[in-house]
Amino acid sequence: MSNETTTGSPALAERIDKVRARIRMAEVGAERPENSVTLVAVSKTKPTSAIEQAYATGQRAFGENYVQEAVDKINALQHFTDIEWHFIGPLQSNKTRLVAEYFHWMHTVDRLKIAQRLSTQRPAALPPLQVLVQVNIDDEDSKSGVAAHEALKLASQILTLPNLQLRGLMAIPKANVSAHEQSETLAALRTLFVELQQLDPNIDTLSVGMSNDLEAAVAHGSTLVRIGTDIFGPRETAA
Repeated sequence: MSNETTTGSPALAERIDKVRARIRMAEVGAERPENSVTLVAVSKTKPTSAIEQAYATGQRAFGENYVQEAVDKINALQHFTDIEWHFIGPLQSNKTRLVAEYFHWMHTVDRLKIAQRLSTQRPAALPPLQVLVQVNIDDEDSKSGVAAHEALKLASQILTLPNLQLRGLMAIPKANVSAHEQSETLAALRTLFVELQQLDPNIDTLSVGMSNDLEAAVAHGSTLVRIGTDIFGPRETAA
């Protein structure tokens, strides 16, 4: 496959335009305001050149899953001072310092130990790290995340940590389910999010929705969707 097909600027620009159009149509379908949903371009395993091309289209929020790969990219692209870096993968406790030092957002807080380490390790010169509680909304053994019935307790604990700003919830619902099952899961997540909003006025972010469920997620209140393949093409070997 040629570079032009996977990461060439015209092809990438067309793909990102199509994703943005899907988001706008989903907003209209859900009777939500324009630009009420933020696009995070999931750039894991993609080279910095692809991120630069997405940046040229106006994209500013990028999601990474692998800490060291992400730090290398952040350092290489530090001249783009307005990029917003989102960590969206599972995190081991021995990698929290790098996330605390380099990222703006952390989507996958699923236990208090991780939150405490992120708060302690966040540099004083930086604003609070924006964090989301990851919920295992379908109770899948294969996925990370706190159980739904424990999410509010963890959120309350995070709210006491000085260098974190709790913003909401993140989830990865089951794929390949019926529309009814999908709707039930997303409705349960939305209900949990509304309950969480009662804890703090800054809670405003529901990170759910990828290429296969973007429209349904937006219909159920998602404010942030994470899209990778539909923007950057198929996964490649890590840069």
